[in-house]
Amino acid sequence: MVDERKIAILGAGRIGEALVTGLLSSGWRETGEIAATARRAERVAELRERHGIEATLSNRDAAAGAALVVIAVKPQDLDALLAEVGEHIVPEQTVLSVAAAITTAKIESRLSAGVPVVRAMPNTPSTVHEGIAGLCAGAHAGAAQLDLAEEALSHLGAVVRVPEDALDAITAVSGSGPAYFALLAEAMIEAGILLGLSREISTQLVVQTMFGTAKQLRDEKMHPVELREMVTSPGGTTIAAIRELEMAGVRAAFLNAIQAAMVRARELAAGER
Repeated sequence: MVDERKIAILGAGRIGEALVTGLLSSGWRETGEIAATARRAERVAELRERHGIEATLSNRDAAAGAALVVIAVKPQDLDALLAEVGEHIVPEQTVLSVAAAITTAKIESRLSAGVPVVRAMPNTPSTVHEGIAGLCAGAHAGAAQLDLAEEALSHLGAVVRVPEDALDAITAVSGSGPAYFALLAEAMIEAGILLGLSREISTQLVVQTMFGTAKQLRDEKMHPVELREMVTSPGGTTIAAIRELEMAGVRAAFLNAIQAAMVRARELAAGER
């Protein structure tokens, strides 16, 4: 029997545990309705103590009877996981995979016939519930399965639905995106130090500026050009800086970098390690 309230999270690492926290803090699920797995006994004990949920070393036990089975292991561990649970998942359950670069078709091939699979690509800000995930349906997943997966993932941040062939682009833009912002932050912090600011003050200035700018773009629904023009006065400091960035080809570098990330995502999906 499938319990419509039960959610199993197979592989409670950073993203998996963030999902546990989001589901519980929102009240969408209670502790007795969530099962999670880990590879080490001490991690299992930690999950039980910290969240009060059922935790186990057995993926098969956790997945049994769960309406939503979330696969949150690393891609290289997916084959072993599916070998353990694949034949025990039934079509009345929904499988939601957040394993990067693993297609729904590959997952479906390791499950019983007709099991609905939904695939998502969340990013690391999901761990502070400010992430965003691309979501797509496999061959057997319909509106009900997508709705269930989206509602679960909404506790980690925003969700956008896309066809599966767009997930490589989402991987390149938002999946890898936090690293681009971290690199930019690092460069700006170093610039502040060059100009005589302490590392502590420069870091605080840069991080808060990035956070505030993102919040302004999101909450006020501003176009980036609109915000940039608002800050850029004729003959002022900002336009002098932007000229240097444009002369250095920063915009083209980002276009090329993100395209390269998408190409690599496709290579990984094709099994080219």
